[in-house]
This record gives sequence, structure tokens and C-alpha cells, in this order.
Amino acid sequence: MPSTYCFSVHTEATPSALPRVLEVFALMGHVPERCHSERVSGDELVVDLQLAELTAAEAAHLAKRLGRIVGVESVLWSARCKAA
Repeated sequence: MPSTYCFSVHTEATPSALPRVLEVFALMGHVPERCHSERVSGDELVVDLQLAELTAAEAAHLAKRLGRIVGVESVLWSARCKAA
């Protein structure tokens, strides 16, 4: 069943880091619902994204591809919980 998934990508803060992260979504035909990036501690960039209408298998595949990007240190992902 499709859900909204959240991804948090921790990568080196280089000029090409953000375009590389977004390219993974574009190459797979997805446009994130939300995207926020923040440079932390000078040399790290954290990119948080939300993507709707994904299956768990699609989300896992995206996370795996994000983890293969040069400079990416970690990728955290989960289904978004809806408030009751």
C-alpha cells in the first residue's frame, strides 16, 4: 500500500551534494513533496525529503541508491506516521 516516506540524507557539504541527492529522485520519476537542506557543523549537509505514494519496496530502493552517492555518510528513512 502506498504511503508517504521520509528520507534524511547526511552528506559532505560540497557544491554538488544537493543536486546529486535530488537527481536520484528525478531519475526515478519522482518529485519530493517537501525538501529541506541545512548545513551543520561546517562540513556536513543534511537533506530531509518527503515523498508520497511510495511502496515500502520503492522507498527501500531509493534509500539504497541514495546511499551509493559519493560523499553520502548515511541515509535514514521511514514511513511517515499520521497523527490520530
